[in-house]
Amino acid sequence: MITPQTVPEHLRWQGEQCAQLGSPLYGGLLERAAGDVEAGGPVARVLDGRAASNASALGLRLMGSVHRLVLSGEAPALARWYPSAGGRADPEGAWPVFRALVEDRFGEVQAGLDRPVQTNEVGRSAALVGGFLEVARVTGLPLRVLEVGASAGLNLRWDRFRYEARGLTWGPAGSPVRLCSYNSDVPLPFDVDAQVVDRAGCDASPVDATTEDGRLTLLSYVWPDQAQRLRLLKAAFAVAAEVPAPVEAGDAAAWTGARFTAEPGVATVLYHSIVMQYLPDDRRPAFKALVRERGATATAAAPLAWLRLEPVGGEAALRLTLWPGGDDATVAWSGFHGQNVRWLGPYR
Repeated sequence: MITPQTVPEHLRWQGEQCAQLGSPLYGGLLERAAGDVEAGGPVARVLDGRAASNASALGLRLMGSVHRLVLSGEAPALARWYPSAGGRADPEGAWPVFRALVEDRFGEVQAGLDRPVQTNEVGRSAALVGGFLEVARVTGLPLRVLEVGASAGLNLRWDRFRYEARGLTWGPAGSPVRLCSYNSDVPLPFDVDAQVVDRAGCDASPVDATTEDGRLTLLSYVWPDQAQRLRLLKAAFAVAAEVPAPVEAGDAAAWTGARFTAEPGVATVLYHSIVMQYLPDDRRPAFKALVRERGATATAAAPLAWLRLEPVGGEAALRLTLWPGGDDATVAWSGFHGQNVRWLGPYR
């Protein structure tokens, strides 16, 4: 994965990623922000001294900090260019207002840069669900689900969402969250029953989606010209209000070491989605080694599974490892936000 070294490089790279993933507004704004940094403008000053890399997500922190002001009603001039606030997406029209806002609200924008990016992407459950159902099918046991990098834990409620794929459905018919982004010739395992008996997550900086501030935080990191993502997130807030899913603050490896244990009578699934890139390079091998070490303790009566949706090239691969046995397989591909899911078939 490319890791830009300068702020302008990073902003341009992030803008290209946003444009490719369907946000021309952010694509245009980030390109102009890169030029402002090179010219020594207000964006250069507000980002001064900040690390610029994929892991730091500096570009998304900047955009989220400004978007938060828009959504809270504190930037009405910019809101006219943000569809999330009822405006019309136009980076050319938005840019001078964006630049002026950074200068005029410098301290607030700068403070927002200290918040970690929290993109609790509900759409990713469209891919994850197939992995959970495969674990339920193979083991015949109820599920205990543990999410690393859970943010607000919205995807911990995956079993309370409705999935629709070419005439096949799974999940409660009345769910406000409906996931339909499938492009799969192979039928998904929607004939499998699955029961979640325990759910928990960890995050370096958890968000409480049942509070107004928590909801604002999550909304601020969704790209404002992506209406479907915003609709899904708001629908997931309604589910979160009804279904408890505790998310603890903690280190990924330490929490996994304490919680990822084989328990008789349930299949324990550790999972994460688009998280590994945010772990420091020197800690990823130890985390993966810990997961595999725990996997070796599984038995048929107390199985363990590792489900992960992580970038591979320009897409995300859904991989599943199930112990005992430890066979590893890619079971699906999707976009980074869970769109265009292609199911590859049964795990075994």
